[in-house]
Amino acid sequence: MNAIAIACLVFVCCFGTALVGLFIRLPPQHLDGESKDTVRLVMGLIATMSALVLGLLISSANSTYDAQASGLRQMSADLAQLDRMLVLYGPETQDLRGLVQQAVTAAHQRIWPSENSQPPNLDPSAGRVLTDTLYFKLQDLAPKTAAQTRALDQIWQLSTSLTQMRLLMYEQLNASVSWPLLTVLVFWVSVLFLGFGLFSRFHATLIVALLVGAVSVSGAIFLILELNQPYSGLIRLSDAPLRAAMASMQR
Repeated sequence: MNAIAIACLVFVCCFGTALVGLFIRLPPQHLDGESKDTVRLVMGLIATMSALVLGLLISSANSTYDAQASGLRQMSADLAQLDRMLVLYGPETQDLRGLVQQAVTAAHQRIWPSENSQPPNLDPSAGRVLTDTLYFKLQDLAPKTAAQTRALDQIWQLSTSLTQMRLLMYEQLNASVSWPLLTVLVFWVSVLFLGFGLFSRFHATLIVALLVGAVSVSGAIFLILELNQPYSGLIRLSDAPLRAAMASMQR
């Protein structure tokens, strides 16, 4: 289920429970001052917990998005530097440069497919064959000068860093959304909207206020889900850093 569908479901839960509360007619003994005060205290407690959890989820989702964006920029810079080190090593690395460009182009096509109907493939094992071939060819290099030795050391460091970064970014995506916490949050907010409707009278201003509140909550849930999926959806990471690295490698 995508983020828009879940946000719509949250909106239905919030606004629907508010309407249910508006049409429930409580007995007179349930509407005395002490009962209302107690319900307001409980609603205040739930509202505080909901605000804390909502803020935590938004902060976590934003951190995930920022981490992916930072990792993408770092990987792009490392790729450009890796290609430069291969050039400085000498003409012996021409085939290696072609392999690196082929691997980067394939990864770009998997993560940002040209056809929008295709979902992004973020599994790092998809490019394992090209990566293993690159490592095997690196092992065959035999530096003849001190400059080539230093360049080869940098090539190995950059290759290892790129592999680690790619695996780390993939693992961060897999543990991004806390669905139990999100479910509890939606339940709390639905209870809040039910309480809003219980002690209110039906009129246009109230309906508009409840509608705006439900849209705001569902919008926040939408942002949380979208930020946790940085390579798909409406809030999608730009491939500009990787395209810049690919352009640099082709010069």
